[in-house]
Amino acid sequence: MLDVRDERLRPFALEGNFGLEREALRITPEGRMAHTPHPFPGFANIVRDFCENQTEINTHVHPDAASAVAELARLDAEMRRALAGRELLWPFSSPPPLGGDDDIVPASFDGDLSPKGAYREYLSAKYGRRVMTFCGIHVNFSFGDRLVAAAGGGRDFGDRLYLHVAEQMTLWGWLLATLTAASPLLDASFFSPAEMGKDAQTGAASVRCGELGYWNHFTPVHDFSGVRAYADSIRDYVRRGFIAAPSELYFPVRLKPRGANRLASLVEGGIDRIELRCVDLNPLVGGLVDVRDVAFVQLMLLWCASRESAALSAAAQLSAVRNFKNAARFDIDAATILLPDGSTPSVRRAGLGLLDEIARFFGDFPDDVRAVVAFERGKLSAGARRYADEVRARFGGTFARKGLEWAREVGDV
Repeated sequence: MLDVRDERLRPFALEGNFGLEREALRITPEGRMAHTPHPFPGFANIVRDFCENQTEINTHVHPDAASAVAELARLDAEMRRALAGRELLWPFSSPPPLGGDDDIVPASFDGDLSPKGAYREYLSAKYGRRVMTFCGIHVNFSFGDRLVAAAGGGRDFGDRLYLHVAEQMTLWGWLLATLTAASPLLDASFFSPAEMGKDAQTGAASVRCGELGYWNHFTPVHDFSGVRAYADSIRDYVRRGFIAAPSELYFPVRLKPRGANRLASLVEGGIDRIELRCVDLNPLVGGLVDVRDVAFVQLMLLWCASRESAALSAAAQLSAVRNFKNAARFDIDAATILLPDGSTPSVRRAGLGLLDEIARFFGDFPDDVRAVVAFERGKLSAGARRYADEVRARFGGTFARKGLEWAREVGDV
């Protein structure tokens, strides 16, 4: 649909807009969930997610991955300085030791915002509070205006482009999940407070993206044939009582409008960007994200934009969610991916094949572009270590203690 190898599009190929969201838990100096009120009420870019101590950074929109990651790092440092001597930020997607449900305090809202508090209580009753403590990074991306204009332009073309890319990322986004998995460890208190301080064995490289993580009690199927059809396919789950609101649809790929995140805005004003929600906090870079991973998101979306329409059936979408969960497993040689041709290679083999295809796609692009793809491919090469491998080797055995020690080191700003 849009192939940036076309000479007409090539000059604008790498233009785009990046925005990052990062959730993180505030903890006490002893490594437990903080119970203090949100300490950043005047920070427009720092808000609360589910828990009162679950702080979320929202960056501004940036023209490249590097500047978006730089703002994320700056805001993170501001938070740490404000908390210095009192609290720390937990740099992992998996939570610190938990003392039971009472240890997880949903965010509190008053007055006109009180429905937000009621919504959190609803989520707590439906899914349990523990799953809501998982934290991650959401990457928001939109294609550059000049690129879209050169490829056809207009709102209708833009909407079709984002629907097409979202459909492709539903099919292939499992690759991003396995490349950025960095939460293989979980304190056993997640299952039983009596087991606090012991490591739980889950078999995941990303607990958050695996079976134990952020998923609805059903597998959603989207209609990518048009914006209204896409919105209606989500509204139908609300109408049938599967979810209370569109925001409750915990899917790794989302399409979002400009301004207020409402389906009506999506239909009336068109699609503004795609949001990818399957990136773990990377403790190896202080609980942030490696800039090369954010840059790879853009490259993968450009590759997706060039592919023929998938026209995903309901069965294919169900399989796609299974692929996301399999890609989040630790043993990527045993876990498998169901490919469109019906074959079931291991996650490693499927990932290497996909990265080879992406490398060929960008084969005559500048060195820095090809270096990003090579960096990602290196994670799956024989003998290489992914983030999850490094984290398990470094913090395994006594995750609670070693994780706290690392949180203190990272917090020493």
